[in-house]
Amino acid sequence: MSTVEGASQLDRMRVPDRRPRVVLFDVFETMLQVSALRSRFVDVGRPDHEWELFYTRTLRDGMALTLAGAVRPFAEVARAALRTTAQHTLSEEALDHVLAGFAELPPYPDVEPALRALARARIPAYAFTQGGAEVASDALDRAGLRTYLRGVLSTEEIRSFKPPARVYNWACQQVDAMGERVALVAVHSWDVHGAVRAGLIGGFATRLEGAVPDVVARPHVVGEDLELVVDRLIALPA
Repeated sequence: MSTVEGASQLDRMRVPDRRPRVVLFDVFETMLQVSALRSRFVDVGRPDHEWELFYTRTLRDGMALTLAGAVRPFAEVARAALRTTAQHTLSEEALDHVLAGFAELPPYPDVEPALRALARARIPAYAFTQGGAEVASDALDRAGLRTYLRGVLSTEEIRSFKPPARVYNWACQQVDAMGERVALVAVHSWDVHGAVRAGLIGGFATRLEGAVPDVVARPHVVGEDLELVVDRLIALPA
């Protein structure tokens, strides 16, 4: 199958371009800066650039365990990934210190304007994470963003990492809305791909990856940052 044929097949699975009634926001790297963990790596004697390998390894392992059918909670997967990334040199206290940083991650500057725009449009917003709901809530509270959100949804409740379709379908059930009227906004193209494949509206912010990869389902809206993505979601036909 050619690239064009593959893209056409993916496009046929997309729901129509319609203004969402609910918007879900991915949390880590979409709303909160995981790169802030770099200082904690330095604190425990590791190179600051290891934060990225650690985080991508956590996501990879969580997805692989989900596929295998025996996923552990995010905190446990992250702890194991951190131990491996640090070549098993860190004490339990050092591991705790790095992982505690998830509750103190700062927000990206485009998050609050995007949430304010949704509030003005009277479209409810939820945080949607595969980390623990309590950790995400604490971080969003510290960042001053919880006031804009109706709630924080965690895939841990159904023992899964993103992006299987059942994860997005479960989230739609939690917000009491049909998938075709729910948008998922993220900076991870694989996350938006999963949402679009599950029948949701996809909003992709390119500030992490730079562009939409050729191998994913086409998002309904694309923008350089969350504010532009939200403005384009709001502008979709009702």
